Amino acid sequence: MTRVIHTGDTHLGYRQYHRPERREDFLEAFRQVAADAVEDDVDAVVHAGDLFHDRRPDLGDILGALSVLRTLDDAGIPVLAVVGNHEAKRSAQWLDLYESLGLATRLGSEPVVVGDTAFYGLDFVPRARREEFEPAFEPHDSDHAALVTHGLFEPFDFGEWDAREIVEPADVEFDALLLGDNHDPGTAEVEGTWVTYCGSTERASAAEREDRGYNLVTFDGEVDIRRRGLDTREFVYVDVELAAGEGVDRVRDRVEQYDVEDAVVVVTIEGEGEPVAPADVEEVALDRGALVTRVTDHREFAEETEREVSFADPDDAVRERVRELGLSDAARDIDETVRASDVADSNVDEAVQQRVAELVEAGDADTFASVEPAETDEPPTGSEPERTASDSSDGPDGSDDTEVEAEAETDDDADEASDGAADSTEPAGSTGTSSGGAETAEATAESDGDQPAAAAESDGDATLEDYL
Repeated sequence: MTRVIHTGDTHLGYRQYHRPERREDFLEAFRQVAADAVEDDVDAVVHAGDLFHDRRPDLGDILGALSVLRTLDDAGIPVLAVVGNHEAKRSAQWLDLYESLGLATRLGSEPVVVGDTAFYGLDFVPRARREEFEPAFEPHDSDHAALVTHGLFEPFDFGEWDAREIVEPADVEFDALLLGDNHDPGTAEVEGTWVTYCGSTERASAAEREDRGYNLVTFDGEVDIRRRGLDTREFVYVDVELAAGEGVDRVRDRVEQYDVEDAVVVVTIEGEGEPVAPADVEEVALDRGALVTRVTDHREFAEETEREVSFADPDDAVRERVRELGLSDAARDIDETVRASDVADSNVDEAVQQRVAELVEAGDADTFASVEPAETDEPPTGSEPERTASDSSDGPDGSDDTEVEAEAETDDDADEASDGAADSTEPAGSTGTSSGGAETAEATAESDGDQPAAAAESDGDATLEDYL
């Protein structure tokens, strides 16, 4: 018999809502997993990717993970892991560092045997590489076999890759696929193989309403998968349906019915009634000791008045500067995707990777050739382009955008994008919305978003230079 804890998506270093308390919450959840492993004397802890929220974690996050891994090592419990999309780098991974210290094992095509079970690993495979993917796993002589990997697989929600494309062509017959990336837990049977998500250990998005936890998996003739919960910071969900004539007082009364001390309070407003200013609701929750309050009003209200506002258009200024740089057609194409397209911020990296791959495959060298910088007529001193805009609410529908996340790319992505096959950093299992244009989203590596998706405070926002 082999009994392991299957966990993943710990997202260490995520300073959700820009609060240091939330960053500590993610580490504390991982500590709980280790404590349970020691108490239950499991045979191994299997981590299915996204140990870190960002590929450039802070030193404190690196040391935090180190302390948890040492706790497990002191108890003689091995850690078997793969690399997820959030933490993936082009060359050496953070997981390699911990492996060099004897604190973890990076799973791959060769079996790592624990008890009577052989464990294999497959790091996150970007979408651009999946068509050519051919599984190649070395044989084993154990009673059971399990594959640990990271990605969004069918038949689960958000699935974009059929798990049978891995199971069927593999030379090894797997009893189970232990998955990470989808933050919601779930188990299904595919072609006689159990396929299961452990879910995230903390809420990376307010949309993740279910309790957080991990799986306890036992291989003993058959595969037994049981769900265990974790004691994480409370999220209080206040859903209000307003009737005609009701307004902020009704919402405030509903919030006051809950114990919100040290909680993240998520208020959603539906129905009819009067417009509600989010600040008026946030005030009552914060006065009652809430750590964070987010208010979303899903209703639409017509603008009662319009005011003309005159200001310089930053997009026009950026476009003019780009023309002066003499960039190639390919570079301008990428700039448009990064800066001004309607691609969601959390998906910009993947969109850029796919676009670069298409340009490289087209094989037109002129596309990458620099052009003569455009000559521009500078406006007279003291003048600036003007435009008008109607006065609007916080969000496009009169609502306060709650969690807008984007992942700032690193220099590693620049090299990866040029190869046309870079690793994706799409936040998984998390949600995020984009305001579009040049508007900056909340950086998830703060460093949520990335999501999920679902994003690095220390690195700043992604720029064109990050992708070239």
